[in-house]
Amino acid sequence: MKSKKKGKLTIQCDEMWSFVGDKGNKQWIWLAVDVLTKEIVGVYIGKRDEAGARGLWDSLPAVYRQCAVSYTDFWSAYGIVFPKKRHRAVGKDTGQTNYIERFNNTLRQRISRLVRKTLSFSKKLSNHIGAIWYFIHEYNASLSIT
Repeated sequence: MKSKKKGKLTIQCDEMWSFVGDKGNKQWIWLAVDVLTKEIVGVYIGKRDEAGARGLWDSLPAVYRQCAVSYTDFWSAYGIVFPKKRHRAVGKDTGQTNYIERFNNTLRQRISRLVRKTLSFSKKLSNHIGAIWYFIHEYNASLSIT
């Protein structure tokens, strides 16, 4: 990621479920996208709880933790972990989480193991994480960031 100037930064955050081995072993993919550049700036894979929200927050570069306003859904873990002055919980009808919701759809379409009803799934967590990271790195590299 290129260095960011401090100033008005806005990110959208969301989580989506996937599984490893069987549907009883859910893994949540926590993501943050920079609204201006569409770059994925934060990723954490784990449980859908306060520790997952903390993992996403900790994955953000320092400039985003210090300066960005984060738009999320109303999942309570965000409100616990994200500082109040950096967090805005909004409904989907506001359009403030459109980019991250669209990226979630892109992930499901492009990574076959994330399709909800599929015969293609990860058997090992390390392979699951690797496939997601590979796609995110390729996605970010394809953006024309100025």
